[in-house]
Amino acid sequence: LPDGQVLPLPSVILGELGKDPQNPTVCFYGHVDVQPAKKEDGWNTDPYTLTEIDGVHLFIRNLYGRGATDNKGPVLAWINAVETFRALELAMPVNFKFVIEGMEEAGSLGLEKLLEEENQRFFSGVDYIVISDNLWLSNKKPALTYGSRGNACFFVEVK
Repeated sequence: LPDGQVLPLPSVILGELGKDPQNPTVCFYGHVDVQPAKKEDGWNTDPYTLTEIDGVHLFIRNLYGRGATDNKGPVLAWINAVETFRALELAMPVNFKFVIEGMEEAGSLGLEKLLEEENQRFFSGVDYIVISDNLWLSNKKPALTYGSRGNACFFVEVK
């Protein structure tokens, strides 16, 4: 800090589920930190209180809160997917490794060092990496990150 005080960095959560050698291992990355916000910035609800407001259909709910789409919602979607497989007592088709951090909005301080330190341990055996860090620009067109510089791209069709 400007006054010389040093604050500890938030922890990066590393999680692992499944070690079946027959399954590929997918490493999922997401972040849960957000940019600052005040209600007077135009929020109809407290930006730091996730508020559920009915949608246009009985089964559709709209969630309002800072980070609901970038990136807390997508992180929770992956956790919910795992939860659903377990609740239905279905075998997981992949092994999961999760990397969830709280410093992405500030430049992922400390993440590069952690990746280097864990390269031969936690990250060994990772076959695929999924980066969940995008926001929906409208309620009609969700965003799906399918490639970035230096990575392979592919097409996904959802019906």
